[in-house]
Amino acid sequence: MHRRNILSAALAATGALFAAGSRAARADAPDAAKVVYHLSDLDKVHFVLGNIDHHLAGVGGPDKVRIQLVVHGPALRAFHAAAANPDTARKLASFAKSEVKFAACGNTMRGQNVTLKELLPGFSVAEQGGVVLIAQLQAQGYVYLRP
Repeated sequence: MHRRNILSAALAATGALFAAGSRAARADAPDAAKVVYHLSDLDKVHFVLGNIDHHLAGVGGPDKVRIQLVVHGPALRAFHAAAANPDTARKLASFAKSEVKFAACGNTMRGQNVTLKELLPGFSVAEQGGVVLIAQLQAQGYVYLRP
């Protein structure tokens, strides 16, 4: 009888350690899905931002997915701070809190004669170009989405 109690206690402790370990792994999200959204069409800006919003909600929050938005071409105009739609600015600020990363194509920035300071907050520059960054992210295991 005493052996059964010891065995039960050992199994319970093992189960508790396993459950605690899996909760800790989810909190750190090392195996979180990685997704890169490619945006170049100005008329799809709100659609893509909506997709990102739904993506975050659909997976249960930012701890379940790492998202990077790469913007180039005409779509970058939607993110010029001086002319940005207030809804676009609000969405980006919300995404930044969810650790969504934003990258602007350096080639497009030069073509549009815009600096990083003139874009909405949170952007980084893809110096080698937006499509190069997308390819690099894909090589790192990011899933490519171009809505």
